[in-house]
Amino acid sequence: MKRPDARLERLLATLAILIISLISLANVVVRYLTGGSFAFTEEFSVFLLVVLTFAGASVALRRNGHLRIAMLEQALPWAPRRALILFQGACGLAVLGLITWYGARMTWQEIQWGSLSPGLGLPQWWYLAWLPLLSGLMLLRQGQQTLDRLRGRLEDES
Repeated sequence: MKRPDARLERLLATLAILIISLISLANVVVRYLTGGSFAFTEEFSVFLLVVLTFAGASVALRRNGHLRIAMLEQALPWAPRRALILFQGACGLAVLGLITWYGARMTWQEIQWGSLSPGLGLPQWWYLAWLPLLSGLMLLRQGQQTLDRLRGRLEDES
């Protein structure tokens, strides 16, 4: 059985960790050589850690890798287990839908207000736009995972 994948999210997570590593290394070298440091590294690193977190969570969701207690689920016959899987999927879709909706609203408000980031003075929405995008991807992955679990294509790790 082929493992489901989330290539876009894996690429984003890889790029995020690579960029964090490179700017942190550059900052250490510059600080060692000159006594000063780059102003942008902390702001970008925090932003990229958020991207990394959401992208990694999306990959884990697609691969059925999030933690959950599966004892009850495995003990149930197929019909109640199916109902439980549907309930879990619906709860996940509801939470991710709310995050996507409110993240999009917050991003739109930041565009309207023209807020700037405190460190570099960049438009704040540049950072916030990733929240609804990545939670929207997680919403898609939640739907895929629920369907795969209902069809018996994804198994829990025992």
